Amino acid sequence: MTHSTTPARRRTVLRTVLPTIAAASIGAAGLVGCSGGGDTGGHDAKAEKAGKAQAAGKNAMSRDTKAAKGKGAALELKTTSGEFGTKAAAAADFPTWGTRWIVHETADPGSRSVGMINKSAAGQDRITADYQVDTGKKACEGGACSTYMAHITGPVNGFLTVLAVDIPEDSLPGVPVQNGGQQPPKPPQPGGTRAEALQRAATWLTANGGGRVPYSQAKIWKDGFRQDCSGYVSMALGLKAPGTNTVGLTGSGITKPIAVGDLKPGDLLIDASGDNNTRHVVMFEKWNNDAHTSYTSYEQRGDFGTDHTTRTYGLEPGSEYKPYRPLKFTD
Repeated sequence: MTHSTTPARRRTVLRTVLPTIAAASIGAAGLVGCSGGGDTGGHDAKAEKAGKAQAAGKNAMSRDTKAAKGKGAALELKTTSGEFGTKAAAAADFPTWGTRWIVHETADPGSRSVGMINKSAAGQDRITADYQVDTGKKACEGGACSTYMAHITGPVNGFLTVLAVDIPEDSLPGVPVQNGGQQPPKPPQPGGTRAEALQRAATWLTANGGGRVPYSQAKIWKDGFRQDCSGYVSMALGLKAPGTNTVGLTGSGITKPIAVGDLKPGDLLIDASGDNNTRHVVMFEKWNNDAHTSYTSYEQRGDFGTDHTTRTYGLEPGSEYKPYRPLKFTD
């Protein structure tokens, strides 16, 4: 590491790295139905039928400011829909500094670890950042402070404090700030209101780097829930990860049957018959007309992923889709 030749930018930091345990991975073996079972084809036929951290200490390290002056930080602007809105985003490559830095799951320094950079040697990694967030929470290293965390896509996908980057600025130059530079909205708590459930459902429309979460009965998404229809609805309802299966969502401890005409935002339409290739569940958002001939829903569907679209499931005579109301709602 080297210092900038500008005395005002010379920062020497003594950093002690605390032991950290990386987040454990979650398996989906043994789960069945639309909530698992290993068949990635999912429900479509029926639905359309009608690192490990280590303790270490480093002495008197300095921030390398030279790389911030244009070396190795080429920016390629693009448009993306990120977690906090659609913005012009940059794919920017930066060096890192220091010893071992934790990459967090969300733009909250208290969120769980999803990995690390500089795992073996100080300053060995470079990060690729596409946007940054002003968290409103100041973090300091020696005389350097910043409230910004960068969303990075490499070498680990997650959020990293800007203090880990090898530049003198308090935020990343050339990388757009999401959410207008304001503190990101707090995620809704489990259960709660109908609006919170719909808000959680909407997050998967852009959670995959600005795109929808892909469908899978076998895979687990970053938030710990299965990437199938019932795993998705379990996430939206704030149930325990990795989520119950479609039949489980009809259980008396989770939902109760209602009439189709009583559907309200956040209620469910569930086809619990058949097997994992035919069962399906969608979350009702709103009626599209006064005649109640169609509605808008959120769903996780096979060969596509997260969708927000018009449906008529459960409205046809003799339909196997039945309406249910989650018991968790407080409104």
